[in-house]
Amino acid sequence: MTGTILFDPMIPWPILIGVAVLSVAGVVLALWRGLSGWALRGLAALVLLAALSGPVYQIEDRAPLTDIVVMLEDESASQGLSDRNQQTAEAAETLAAAIERRDNTELRRITVPDGDGDTGTQMMQALADVLAEEPRARVAGILALTDGRTHDIDRAPGLPAPMHVLLTGRADDWDRRLIVRNAPAFAIIDEPITLTVRVEDSGAVPLVSPLATLSISVDGAEAQTVDVPIGQDFELPVTLPHGGRNVIQFSVPLADGELTDRNNSALIQMNGVRDRLRVLLVSGEPHPGGRTWRNLLKSDSSVDLVHFTILRPPEKQDGVPVDELSLIAFPTRELFLEKIDDFDLIIFDRYKRRGILPAIYLDNVTNYVADGGAVLVAAGPDFATADSIYRSPLAPILPAEPTARVIEDRYLPQVTDLGERHPVTTDLDSADVWGSWLRQVDVEPRSGHTVMTGIDDRPLLVLDRVGEGRVALLASDHAWLWSRGYEGGGPQLELLRRLAHWMMKEPELEEEALFAETKGQTMTIIRRTLSEEIGPVTVARPDGEILDLGLTEVAPGRFETTYYGPEVGLYRLTEGSREAVVGLGPAAPREFEQTIASAELFEPLIQPLRGGVFRIEDGIPSVRSVREGRPAAGRGWLGLTPRGAYETRDVTQSALLPGWLVLLLASALLVGGWLREGQR
Repeated sequence: MTGTILFDPMIPWPILIGVAVLSVAGVVLALWRGLSGWALRGLAALVLLAALSGPVYQIEDRAPLTDIVVMLEDESASQGLSDRNQQTAEAAETLAAAIERRDNTELRRITVPDGDGDTGTQMMQALADVLAEEPRARVAGILALTDGRTHDIDRAPGLPAPMHVLLTGRADDWDRRLIVRNAPAFAIIDEPITLTVRVEDSGAVPLVSPLATLSISVDGAEAQTVDVPIGQDFELPVTLPHGGRNVIQFSVPLADGELTDRNNSALIQMNGVRDRLRVLLVSGEPHPGGRTWRNLLKSDSSVDLVHFTILRPPEKQDGVPVDELSLIAFPTRELFLEKIDDFDLIIFDRYKRRGILPAIYLDNVTNYVADGGAVLVAAGPDFATADSIYRSPLAPILPAEPTARVIEDRYLPQVTDLGERHPVTTDLDSADVWGSWLRQVDVEPRSGHTVMTGIDDRPLLVLDRVGEGRVALLASDHAWLWSRGYEGGGPQLELLRRLAHWMMKEPELEEEALFAETKGQTMTIIRRTLSEEIGPVTVARPDGEILDLGLTEVAPGRFETTYYGPEVGLYRLTEGSREAVVGLGPAAPREFEQTIASAELFEPLIQPLRGGVFRIEDGIPSVRSVREGRPAAGRGWLGLTPRGAYETRDVTQSALLPGWLVLLLASALLVGGWLREGQR
């Protein structure tokens, strides 16, 4: 029970103050005039003013509430180093027992695990959550058992009570860390890119060598080593060997006595891209389809196109003097002997033998394909004649032989069953909405894969691999009808784009491929194949464990499965003769960027309310009560601030001056003053 005098004025306070001023003025006037009853008049005015102020005696029935102590226990990955988890557990139990022995005190124990993804320790978010649930007026203290490495300190809430940090770790801890800076997501194939690498020691570093051995491995291949200085940035040139994803692993060996090797390696995943794709387009004669090829290739900003159209063949005799012709001479020797290897793709569009390209030049094209080049033949009616490009040294690499028949008839191109599985033709629009083509050169396939057919299921598009290179034959020159919207058109742009990029060996269009798409530590393993059945994928984990995973066909030619990698690192995938490597997790886990225990981040939170920092290895501090505003920590002790919070159960109010008493007193004083003045 507690009693309090309250005032509940009957009139507003400004009017009450005005009345008081007038009363004082009246008493002063009476005193100045020498009236003997001025004191009684003043007392009467005081009684009336007291009555108007409404004094009330309030009695509250209060129930005291317990003080709350919040204990944050860091269970993030960095706490698993050395014996930090054991230190935390022992300190938490000791402090919990000490707090439970205190009267009128409750303990809230909050565990702080790793944040989602690679967000690190989110201790401030956990503290904000618990303070939002508890009445801040009851919080007597906050204890944080941690290594001090929280990653959301900028989201720290305002604290209602002193905070104390009990620091895990050892004073003689030291660690070595590998840092890879300025690693881009993309890089040009076969061109060196400079990465900045730094090996950094922190903590109580012993006397060690000023150099560290850095190992570099690309896609899990044999590592190369180089000595780098410790504590200095080192520029390292790296060259990507192939297009698509390149997984580069950097690592330094574990040094004697260092805290952990979890931050001694870094995984960088960069996509290799070509600087420019150089295409040579040779049109045997002007025709509507020539502009289709040109527009397609020129629309791609990554393609450098060299296009020649033969407008005046050698056999043409029109009587025009040569010195009056404005045509550009076809630089055959330069293109097909000296610079042929500079091109990624050569397209022969309705080209036929006219003596412009000697047999030795075409034989050089054959060698170019065997060494990794690509040739696309878009066949017109001349492909079926005696002047066909097939009747040349190119014949051994072409996947189909003409039958000397050209079919002039309306038909709808169709994707074959094999074409449904091939990345060049899979997922194209449904064939029943395509426009018709009107010409097809009849060919007999000799090798490769027929992915599209035309009239009577005759081969229309045949793809093949020759040596290290690729060859494609399109047995029609009417693809341009789709671009003109004839009978509704068709997916001409997408088909020809995929075809050209498949021939230029774009990784996403490989028909036989094993790769993985990652998100955090989860990977989706994808096997693309022309076969209808595949075996399981063998996964080799960073710790050496090997397991087999079955895949499910999710689309024609595409098999998938999902796997969660339990640890960060390099995973090797194998299915049949196909191999791939993939890195899971960040380049360097955030929890291990800084591993030496330190309370530096907490200083701005601790100082305003005069909390303290204690090393657990030096002993567990005792718990005391301190008044608010006084130092809350000292040598060997930490303080909690009792809050004195309570719950009001009942309130009773009674007037101090009843109306009848006020009337009686005021009347008696006024009458007394009048009588005294009347006796004078």
